[in-house]
Amino acid sequence: MEHSDISSAAGKQYSVSVIGASGYSGAELVRLLLRHPSVRLETLYAFSQAGKRFSDLYPSISCDMELQRYEGESTGDICFLALPHGEALNIVPGLVRSGKTVIDLSGDFRLKNLDEHETYYRQSKPADACMTYAMPELFRDEIARSRAVSNPGCYATSIILALAPLFLGQDNSFSVRTVSCTAVSGISGAGRTSKTELSFSEMSENMRAYKVCQHQHTPEIMQALGSSASAPSFDFTFTPVIGPFTRGIYSMLTVSLQGPVETNAIQELYRSFYAAAPFVRVRSSMTEVRHVAMTNFCDIHIAYGPENGRLVIVSAIDNLLKGAAGQAVQNMNIMLGMDETLGLL
Repeated sequence: MEHSDISSAAGKQYSVSVIGASGYSGAELVRLLLRHPSVRLETLYAFSQAGKRFSDLYPSISCDMELQRYEGESTGDICFLALPHGEALNIVPGLVRSGKTVIDLSGDFRLKNLDEHETYYRQSKPADACMTYAMPELFRDEIARSRAVSNPGCYATSIILALAPLFLGQDNSFSVRTVSCTAVSGISGAGRTSKTELSFSEMSENMRAYKVCQHQHTPEIMQALGSSASAPSFDFTFTPVIGPFTRGIYSMLTVSLQGPVETNAIQELYRSFYAAAPFVRVRSSMTEVRHVAMTNFCDIHIAYGPENGRLVIVSAIDNLLKGAAGQAVQNMNIMLGMDETLGLL
């Protein structure tokens, strides 16, 4: 959706609303927007938590705004939606018609292929329900021209950024045959729920794989890399795992290449590809979740085994920031023509 009447002006403050402010991603949005120098929080919307003070739900965030029930209209120039999958489909079109700048954090508008959306999300959607896929490191120009964007998923962000130089870089000498990925997410990735299997007593000292080869981020990853889940150009296996920590995603990818390559060439490819990406750090030492927790960074480490032609790529992000709210604010900055790091460093 093309960008039209909202533009950056020196010193201007934009009013912002968050629809779905009571969840973990919504709360992180509130925390980030409160300290952002160019926006003013206008309204916080929620459903089951409507009527409560935000600070009653999140005492660590100094915000006494009351959560309003969303009734079909939103105040503010910019609207963030942090809702369960399926709910934004009914809300976003009206916001766009009313001239709002929209950043949606759900999966409702990510996939172009309607059959893949129905298969992986177990729901249908209109043919035009697709917006700019807003991964700044890959699609910055498209984001800058858009007034409504779809924020990438958390697993997808970690995995796509780990693979993008191989598929979208300028060096055509790298040919990928297979990718096998195991990614471990903190419990907050499941949302603010009261499910028994996510309780402390169930997850402490425990790990569990789930949705193996069926996770909804699979077609999103393939689409961003120029392929598709229904007609893949390379063999991709994705095993998501939930781990006994609160926030973070740790992705470990084994990539089989066609023919030998030089380790230095791989390193140079990644550093060159992300030279203008302020939130991607290609590290020579092994990355860890604690290196990126509470930040908007994605850290990537690459190891290469020349004897078998396989790369091992490890990436780490904070699932609630670079995987959700932080990336959403980064996208807002780009859409408004501001420094993309504003309010995030």
